[in-house]
Amino acid sequence: MSQDLTSRFRQAAEKVVTLSKAPDDLVKLQLYALYKQSHEGDCKGNRPSAFNVVARAKYDSWKTLKGTSQEAAMQQYIDLVNALAEADESRKTEQ
Repeated sequence: MSQDLTSRFRQAAEKVVTLSKAPDDLVKLQLYALYKQSHEGDCKGNRPSAFNVVARAKYDSWKTLKGTSQEAAMQQYIDLVNALAEADESRKTEQ
């Protein structure tokens, strides 16, 4: 894993919390899954019960990335955060 990619990933992780408006729940799940895939690789463990809706949604989202390399997940995370930041900037300039 390259230092540049890791550095850009860390910057994206810091940038996402500075957005003026939080992403919707589906985007948050996507961010969560990409972050987990970046750090831990493929999803492990058993699927949470249907009674634990949030944990199950997170698990399912992460599971969709099975087979995605950690580097690819990092790049996808960076790209998503950059797109969110650009949209955030556009909203700010429109006001």
